[in-house]
Amino acid sequence: MKSNLNIPAELLTSIDMINTLSGGISQPEIRLQQFENYRKVSFSIPSVMIENVKIEIQNNVLMIYYLIPLMSQDQVHNYPKVIYNKPIPYFVDRNGIAAQVEENELAVTLPYNELSGGFKKQIPISY
Repeated sequence: MKSNLNIPAELLTSIDMINTLSGGISQPEIRLQQFENYRKVSFSIPSVMIENVKIEIQNNVLMIYYLIPLMSQDQVHNYPKVIYNKPIPYFVDRNGIAAQVEENELAVTLPYNELSGGFKKQIPISY
């Protein structure tokens, strides 16, 4: 018996676009390192120039991405390819986050704040 799938054309178009965007793209190499005073996230992205990588903090989420240009109806549209998208832990100093190039890799440093040693407090009960 042959099964019939009713898949909307819009979904098929979306799948085709995602396949086109992701097809043939080298996956980034991501390394996480823990140090005494900071955490470091290093990236190596084949075929992508480091100056095209964007780093943003939005609503306590660190996002690292680059834009893929795609031509559609004689217009160029840039679509983001996300490399890293994670919440920033409470023990990281958001204002101290910095990025630098180290040996052809992008390294993002996340320094720890005063809460990195933990937080403990007795809470009294009100009667």
